Amino acid sequence: MSEFYRVNIKGFITDLPVLPLPSGINIAFFNLHGNTLLTEHCGREIAGLARGAEVLITAESKGLQLTHVAARELGMPFYAVARKSKKLYMQDGLCVSYGSSITTGQEQKLYLSKHDADLIRGKKVCIVDDVISTGESLKGLEKLVELAGGKIFKKVFVLAEGDAKNRPDVEYLASIPLL
Repeated sequence: MSEFYRVNIKGFITDLPVLPLPSGINIAFFNLHGNTLLTEHCGREIAGLARGAEVLITAESKGLQLTHVAARELGMPFYAVARKSKKLYMQDGLCVSYGSSITTGQEQKLYLSKHDADLIRGKKVCIVDDVISTGESLKGLEKLVELAGGKIFKKVFVLAEGDAKNRPDVEYLASIPLL
């Protein structure tokens, strides 16, 4: 990869590789996996945006370590995780279907264990994820929170991609364009 997009995430400057999607759109690919310094920085900043929430929820996989850091910073011993496949321990949990995200291009499902559904029931919930673009993944998380009886308090992201930066219902640390 020879092309990069430079982004300043609240003082942390990083170069994101520009990758083509099958749709013909190029994206600046944001990946927290394995990047401890970026994950810690973004997690601390996300915690600041999530203050006032009683519980956090994210979808696997790139939101996991981000939400872990934010929950730790907020003194939360647990956070909820929406899985993309149904695991053995999730037989009594919840499932929702939602549209395709910009990177998957196909309908997806999210699963929430009974433990995590109980964790968010009746609580002010902050949805946390790495990037918002089309908002389809967010719709899946919103459905899960509502099914579990939680109250959506905030929706926070590291990056808002494309027109997502204009959404009044989300907060984010920085924005990136579709390329």
